[in-house]
Amino acid sequence: MENWITEVMNAYGYLGIFLLIALENIFPPIPSEVILTLGGFMTTTTHMTIFWVIVVSTIGSVVGAVILYWIGLQLNVERLEKIVDRWGHILRITPKDIRKSNDWFHKFGVWTVFFGRLVPLIRSLISIPAGMSRMNMGIFLLLTTIGSLIWNTILVCVGAAVGASWNKIVGYMDIYSNVVYAILAVLIVVFIALYIKKKRSENV
Repeated sequence: MENWITEVMNAYGYLGIFLLIALENIFPPIPSEVILTLGGFMTTTTHMTIFWVIVVSTIGSVVGAVILYWIGLQLNVERLEKIVDRWGHILRITPKDIRKSNDWFHKFGVWTVFFGRLVPLIRSLISIPAGMSRMNMGIFLLLTTIGSLIWNTILVCVGAAVGASWNKIVGYMDIYSNVVYAILAVLIVVFIALYIKKKRSENV
């Protein structure tokens, strides 16, 4: 996968970054961490600049997110779970991933689109429940753009800073993902516990 990504970026430059990031949003198995940190590194060895790598990658992120938003407009949770149950092994996602994205969206509202853009895997899938809930398109685009811009800027700048060691960042991102998932799991448990406590106090 990394070799293919490298070849595309070397061959097509900014266009390659745009296409890869757009695809990454639609097909989560393509890792944005690799694309963005490699893009940052390439600013030190090619004519590409950090500014334009961030710009084209953010545009690619928004385009990919809009496509998933549109898909969400055509679906409901049950129908989407059936599709993923049949074809999810190709995309490396499961019905549980879909339910998790949908639950996060409904528990934390539209801000989930913003914060979701900073969590691997969820950053792509969160666009689907946004579409399914008919979220206002203007707000969706704004939060998606800001969240994507932050994510892309951090990884591109890190890739440029570490130079040839850019691929080590991918390993650190796996740790980051696990930490974020653990924190979210704890927050959800606390939320549920507080909700149950509130309901019990109301029934007393």
